[in-house]
Formats: sequence, structure tokens, C-alpha cells
Amino acid sequence: MAKKTKNTTLKAILDVIRYENPSTQDEIAERLGITRRYVTKLLQPLISKKIVKRAYVIEPKKIDEFLEIYGSENIPVEQGTLRITELLEGMADHVYKQLEMSFEALSQYDSELANEALKMDFITNNMHEKIRTSVDMALSMNPSSESSKINAFSEVAYDLERIGDHSCQFANFTIKESYNVDPDMLKYIEEMYETSKKMVSYSMDVFLNEKLNLKDKVMNYEEKIHILQKRALNCIAIQMAEASFDDTERSTYYLSLSRVVKAFERIGDISIEIIDISREYYENIPRTTTPEQFRRKERKNSYL
Repeated sequence: MAKKTKNTTLKAILDVIRYENPSTQDEIAERLGITRRYVTKLLQPLISKKIVKRAYVIEPKKIDEFLEIYGSENIPVEQGTLRITELLEGMADHVYKQLEMSFEALSQYDSELANEALKMDFITNNMHEKIRTSVDMALSMNPSSESSKINAFSEVAYDLERIGDHSCQFANFTIKESYNVDPDMLKYIEEMYETSKKMVSYSMDVFLNEKLNLKDKVMNYEEKIHILQKRALNCIAIQMAEASFDDTERSTYYLSLSRVVKAFERIGDISIEIIDISREYYENIPRTTTPEQFRRKERKNSYL
């Protein structure tokens, strides 16, 4: 009887690891209403065998050993997809908040806030790993499922991680540079931020909720963000021309500011990639293999 209780608790722990996003054993214990010591006791053999990796995911290569413990019955693909969707929704919400905090740090020139935003990126990376592992497990446990459909979740999670990475540019600028952004530049950057933020929100709404009617809005915002980028880079060029060649600190500042502007462009481009994945997912429209420098024009024409 004790062994049955122990196995039931272990399965509950593995459920939390599979379907939620625990970073510590304390979180697992709190979620299940058991002690951390008991969580450690049950997980230790799995961690030693590298079936479970810290913090905390199940190793897909150890799927057979996992199934021996968890149970050999296949989980319906619909249930697995629903769980992965929930994880992706949580990741999208987190990345959105990371983008907001990173920009707030930049606009207020607040290094403390910037450091908090950078900490959020560790969680973003962990969420991506969680979804990637969940997708691998879903495919392993349901080999007859449509792999291209399930893999779309992993691709979108990767895109969200990249958006988080580009958000780090704003926080790093705030920490490393000796000057805050002047008002002339800030007005362009603020508008690029608002535009890119809408693109991220709409593109995820398209993928998660099949709101394909929003794709035209995202495309229009892409055009807007590239116009703003040109104006912002022109403003930087004018300011650089007026600065002294001997002021290396200022030169570094302008280079970093250019990277910030480029980061907004990349966030917009990634949002378009999520739209492309969504169209393939819902409408079976294959994504283009055209090189990057020609994709923007092709994408624009495809939506006309």
C-alpha cells in the first residue's frame, strides 16, 4: 500500500514537471501540498539516472525509462497538445511582460529595472526548454500523430525565446551605456516599441486562437516599423555627424542605439514568422524558402 502511495505521488510530481513550469522543488512541493524533502527523495533516483534534468524537465532520450515509471499507456495527442498550448500561452504572456519591462528600463534609464528584465530572460529560456521537451515527449508517446502540427508549438516557442533575447538589447543598453536616449530619438523608439508590441500580441493571437483575420494588421504594422526604422537610423546618423570623432563613449552609444533600433525590426520579423507558421498550421500553406533579403517583399505580395 505504501508503495502504491509512493508511485501515485511520483506520478503527480512528474505531472507537475510535464505540464507546468517548476523552477525549484519547493514549487513542486507547494503545488502538491507535500514536503520538499519528500519531493527530493522521490526525484533523486530519476535525477541520478538523468531521466529528469534540473530545473525541471524530463529528458526525451530517456522516454522509455520514464514510461516504465509513469505508465506505458499512450496519452491522447489532443490532451498533450492542450497542455502544450497552455504552456505556450504562459510563455507568450511572460515574454510580453519581459518586453514591457525591458522597454520601461530603457525609456526611464533605470538600471535596476533593466537587471530585473534580464532575470526574466532566464525564465523565458526555461519555458522554451519546457515546451520543446513536451513536444518531443508528445511525439515519442504518440508516434502516429501529425508531427508537423505538434512541431509548430516548438517553433513558436523558439520564436518567443528570440523575442526575449532581442528584448535584452534594451536592458543591456540601459546598464552598459553612459547616456540615456535623448527626446528626439525616444519618440521614434517609443513608436517602434508600441508597433512591435502589437505585432507580437496579434501574431500570438493568430496562432493560439486561429484569428487569421489579424494577419493583415500584422503585415501593415511591419511596413510601419520599417518606415520608423529608417527615420530612427537617419536621426542617429545626423547626431553622429554632429558629435566629436574623439568622443569614443558617444560613438559606442550610437552603435548600441542602432542595435536597439535593429532589435525592434527583428521582433517585427519574428512576429511575421509566427504568422507564417500559423498559416501553415491552420491553412496548410507552406512557408517560403526564399532568402531573408527577398522575404519581406514576397510576404507583402502574398497578403495582397
